[in-house]
Amino acid sequence: MKLHTLPALILTLFSPSVIAQHKVPADTVIHHVLHEVIVSAGAFDASDKAKGASLTPIDAVTVAGSYADISLALRSLPGAQQIGEQSGLFVRGGTGDETKQFIDGTLLKNPNYPAVPGIQQYARINPFLFKGILFSSGGYSALYGQAMSSALILESVDLPEKSSASFSVFPTNLGAGMQHLASDNKSSYGANLNYSNQSFYHSIIPQKPDYFNGPEYLEGDANFRIKTGKKGMLKFYTNWNTSNVGMNNPDIDSSTLQSTYQVKGRNVYNNLSYRNYLTNDWKIDAGAAYSYNQDDVTNKLTDGTAHTVHIPYEPFSDKNNQRFTTSHFAQARVLFTRFLPHNQAIRFGVEHFYSEDKRIVSDSTRRLTDNLTAAFIEGDLYLTENLAARTGLRLEYSSITGKTVLAPRVSLAYRLKDGGQFNLAYGIFYQEPLNDFLYQTTHLTFSNAIHYVLNYTKKSNNRFFRVEAYYKQYNKLIKTIPEINNNGKGYAQGLELFWRDKKSIRNLDYWITYTYLDTKRDFLNYPHLLRPSFTAPHTTTVAIKKFFQNISTSFNLSYSLAAGRPYYDIHYNTTDKSTQIFDHGTTKTYSMMNLHVAYLCSFFKKWKRKDFSGIAFGVNNLLGTKQVFGYNYSFNGNNKVPVTPPATQSFFIGIFMSFGIDRTDDFLDNNL
Repeated sequence: MKLHTLPALILTLFSPSVIAQHKVPADTVIHHVLHEVIVSAGAFDASDKAKGASLTPIDAVTVAGSYADISLALRSLPGAQQIGEQSGLFVRGGTGDETKQFIDGTLLKNPNYPAVPGIQQYARINPFLFKGILFSSGGYSALYGQAMSSALILESVDLPEKSSASFSVFPTNLGAGMQHLASDNKSSYGANLNYSNQSFYHSIIPQKPDYFNGPEYLEGDANFRIKTGKKGMLKFYTNWNTSNVGMNNPDIDSSTLQSTYQVKGRNVYNNLSYRNYLTNDWKIDAGAAYSYNQDDVTNKLTDGTAHTVHIPYEPFSDKNNQRFTTSHFAQARVLFTRFLPHNQAIRFGVEHFYSEDKRIVSDSTRRLTDNLTAAFIEGDLYLTENLAARTGLRLEYSSITGKTVLAPRVSLAYRLKDGGQFNLAYGIFYQEPLNDFLYQTTHLTFSNAIHYVLNYTKKSNNRFFRVEAYYKQYNKLIKTIPEINNNGKGYAQGLELFWRDKKSIRNLDYWITYTYLDTKRDFLNYPHLLRPSFTAPHTTTVAIKKFFQNISTSFNLSYSLAAGRPYYDIHYNTTDKSTQIFDHGTTKTYSMMNLHVAYLCSFFKKWKRKDFSGIAFGVNNLLGTKQVFGYNYSFNGNNKVPVTPPATQSFFIGIFMSFGIDRTDDFLDNNL
């Protein structure tokens, strides 16, 4: 559990848009303007807001249980799976690697801290950097690629509303930050620093792994933004972070030995973006990104005295090893938009991805270098007053596989007289094999998924309804048995419902989602088409937010329920080259209720410059239900160990303070 995002969570609970909605007194106002998150079935101008299930970033990060992590927050929306033992966003039968995140058009290569077996790791990027978040759960634009399931498209904030500074003290972390807006309102700069160490928390709340280090995180970021002309903007953002997680678990193949795992991570991410209008009819968007990632993983087999034990035969012979991985990634991108009469437009551009990866395992070193080039074009057309279309084409070439692919995308929208809208999307989405497979062989090609999406949406009087049906066909998935190849396949189909109501009950906002998913895959070591172990056929979530103005307190409650997920113990016989399932079944139902409460107060009322202060606490898994995400098996299959959360419940409590600079007395009036 990584808690350094909680100060931002408290800040968000009482941001200007929330204060304006609930008429909180003026001396509690702080500057934090955020815009809508759009969840769409293919992005086109008829329009995303009309056809998608939209949330604001405030909604997203204050969903109880999210810890201000965008991926976790979006799991409260239809299409996403409740995965508790892995990082990332699992959408409509896709793995977490099949959802990609983009910041101002460029790919965020490593969005999460290094993976830890059976324990979820959280996002590296602060969600409050963004003013726009488009979560496309299927059929997304031709401007983006290399994501078979979905795209999370993030647009960063231009300039802050006001200068501000913040400071936080939590039992598990310290944080400080500032944003400075120039007096001419044409530029700004800012920086944040956070340190988090969970050792103290784990000494109070026992954890299933025996942590001997952390989890420990150090994270810093900085930014500057400059207006260039009336409509131009140049933005730079940099983030660097380190992490150290070390833990012991009982070895699954022995009753006396321990399995020791430690991962040290280091990551640097830089993003430079520029946009401007060349003329009234032409717009340019350009961006460049560079990231460096380093993971140092150590596995050991130890005895009761913490001494390393070497056993020369299976399954113990491979349990003492070290894996050191480094990755350099760079991207350059340019996009031109030509505006046409009647709100029509044509967009076209190119981008290039460069990646250089190295993995050292024991005495073996393997390197990968890839140059992926893409060109894309799409157009927005209004066919009639109520019928709009977006058609696009994306061309990609990968040097490491030597393959070229062409991906068409088509979206249609038809508006009804009562304000409802039907949306139809089709597209082909390609993705390169993961490095884990390319390190072993580069004689592979792109995997792909074909999306068919149909939905209906209606928004009226602060109520929103959305129903969506889809079908996805997977082709050329990676198989690992008997050798690595592209002979895998699969499908996913389902139905999703979303209902949100902010009108019926005063100061109460709630939404309800339901996801039905029917999916099977023949990939990795699966012997035939099977329901993947990361999918549940039925998932529902209820999120409730209530603000009590008379006590300046916000209550956020969420409850998620999901049917059990399948698990398998699959063995491959090298002698007769046959694959058998020794054990299989379905986990117990997933049930999770989370409660977060935030109270707004002021610690320094006598100061001329008012402070914003908050006290927040929360409980995840309020009812203490037991969660089982799957099972691990010993080498011979005789020992079966459930994969569970590190602790049944998790808790937080903390204080956050923010100090505004250059605030005016009429700020509240301007925001109400």
